[in-house]
Formats: sequence, structure tokens, C-alpha cells
Amino acid sequence: MINELFLMNGYAVYVLSAFSFTLLSFLGLYLITKMQFVKEQNKFVAKFGTLTTEQAKSAKSQRINKEILANATIN
Repeated sequence: MINELFLMNGYAVYVLSAFSFTLLSFLGLYLITKMQFVKEQNKFVAKFGTLTTEQAKSAKSQRINKEILANATIN
């Protein structure tokens, strides 16, 4: 019974290799995206991490920032 499940009527090599390729591709895409996100996050913190209260209020009052904040999802 278990052997039949693993052999898959002779298609096991194809199915398992396709599944492995897909899984590795998704993992690679996730890791690349995660690294890029962390890199951009660090750049953002380096540039805007030391805003004063006045600067933060000024940024919130700008039209483009209001549009961005209005479209942001709240977690």
C-alpha cells in the first residue's frame, strides 16, 4: 500500500521532482523578497528614522502622504 503511494504508477520521479522544483522556487522567491524588504526597510529607517515631531506632522500634512496613509491597510 505504501509502496504504491510512493511509486505513483511509475510517475513518482516526475511528480516528486516537479513538486520539489516548485517548492524550492517558492522558497527562493520568498527569501529574495524578504531580503529586499529588509534592505529597503533599513534604507527607510536610515533616512527617516530620526524625524522630529514637527517633521512627522509636516509629512502627515502633505497631500501625497495623506493619500498613501489613506490607502494603507490597518493591521
